[in-house]
Amino acid sequence: MSDTLQLETRGNVLLITLNRPEARNAMDFETATALAAAIDRLEADDTLALAVLTGAGGTFCSGMDLKGFLAGKRPSLPGRGFGGLTEAPPRKVLIAAVEGYALAGGFELALACDLIVASRAAKFGLPEVKRGLVAAAGGLMRLPRRVPYHVAMEYALTGDMMSAEAAHAYGLVNRLAEPGQALDGALALAAAVGANGPLAVATSKRIVAESADWSNEEMFERQRPLVAPVLASSDAREGAAAFAEKRKPVWTGK
Repeated sequence: MSDTLQLETRGNVLLITLNRPEARNAMDFETATALAAAIDRLEADDTLALAVLTGAGGTFCSGMDLKGFLAGKRPSLPGRGFGGLTEAPPRKVLIAAVEGYALAGGFELALACDLIVASRAAKFGLPEVKRGLVAAAGGLMRLPRRVPYHVAMEYALTGDMMSAEAAHAYGLVNRLAEPGQALDGALALAAAVGANGPLAVATSKRIVAESADWSNEEMFERQRPLVAPVLASSDAREGAAAFAEKRKPVWTGK
C-alpha cells in the first residue's frame, strides 16, 4: 500500500483516505494503484460491509496530478479507470465524504460512489474544459444521470464550480454536514447501511444501478434472478427470525 493512501477499519467499514494533502490529494499513478488494491481488499474481505472514501487535509481530491500527466504517468488503470475506480466501482457500497474541493477527476471519483456526504463549504466541478481537456472519467456521463440535463450541461461546458448546497438541492449530495464534519456524517450513514444484510444491500445496489435502462416489459424478469438467491439465503431466514425474536440479526453474508 502506498504512503499516499491510508486504510483504517471502523467495525465493518473500511475507511480509505487519500493522503496527499500537500497536493490537495491530486491523483497520481501510485495512489490510483493503491486505491485499486484497497477496493480489492473491500471486495475480498467478508468482514467489511462497505467503505468510505475521503481525503486528508480538508480536501477530497483536486483531480489528476498534472505533473504526473506531463511526465506521461496518467493515474488510470486498464479496465478500472481514473483512480482505479471510475470504470469499475465495487460490488459493495462506497460512500464519499467530501470536504473542500472535489474537482475534475476528484468529482468523478465522488460520482462513482453510491452515496455522497459533503461539507456545506465543499465545491464540486468539472473544470477540464478550462485546461483544454475533457472529463473522460465518467463525469460527462454520470452527472446528467444525477442532475437535470441543462444543469449538467452548464457545469460541463463552463467548468464552473457547484456549491454543496446546490448539489444537495439537485439531489446529487445525500447529506450535508458542517465544515469538518463530512467524515462523521459519512460514517453515520455507513453505520445505517452496514447494519443491514450484506447480500440484500449488494443486490439492492445492483438493481438500482442497472435497472435504469430496463424496459417496463422486462424489468421484473431481469430482477428475478438477482433477488432469488437473496430470498433463499441464510441471511433472509436470520432477518425474519431476528424480527420475530425481537433481537438484532447476526449476518453471515450467506
